[in-house]
Amino acid sequence: MNETQNSNITKELEQKVKRFIRLTLKDISVELGDEFDRNFERKAFFNEKWARRKFNDDESRGLLAREGTLRRSIKDEVSVTDHDSVVFTSSVPYAAIHNEGGTITVTRKMKRYFWYRYMLIMGSKRSRPDKPKFTGKLQRKKNGELRDNQKNRELTEEARFCKIMALKKVGSKIIIPKRQFIGMHPDVERFIREITDANIKEIFN
Repeated sequence: MNETQNSNITKELEQKVKRFIRLTLKDISVELGDEFDRNFERKAFFNEKWARRKFNDDESRGLLAREGTLRRSIKDEVSVTDHDSVVFTSSVPYAAIHNEGGTITVTRKMKRYFWYRYMLIMGSKRSRPDKPKFTGKLQRKKNGELRDNQKNRELTEEARFCKIMALKKVGSKIIIPKRQFIGMHPDVERFIREITDANIKEIFN
């Protein structure tokens, strides 16, 4: 085998390796993205059930009431050139404490924030252009009565949570149970192995 043939084989192998990495990362991104999304339907991190709310006034309820926002916020980023990786992230500020659990200390700034949100939802305050946009305010009929729809039920739950938080004493603690939706798990490792094995057979055999 001459030098030219060796060079061609090397180039072909390099192309296969690059294709394997690109395809595998894409497949992992799609598969795990779907599975992480299903955790919200399962109310569990795969087979690990989320902590149940002990009482109807559980303060973490407000986070779960907005799980649609949290669920939609999960994004994946595939990096082939830098670290050959798939990274899942969320832009929602409470995503980490929902995923990992923890304790929140109530501050004056936090109380003002929740009063502001509460008044926005109730329609007693207009949104300021320099403030983040939220889900909206309660929908009413022409006679002033609240409309009976899913949107209003969600907003009523959110308003209730905001009021509870706004009335908390500064320095008080709020325990948020761990309700993981992203991370390593035996099922994640299994999916990665299966995808890797399938792509090795497809590209190198």
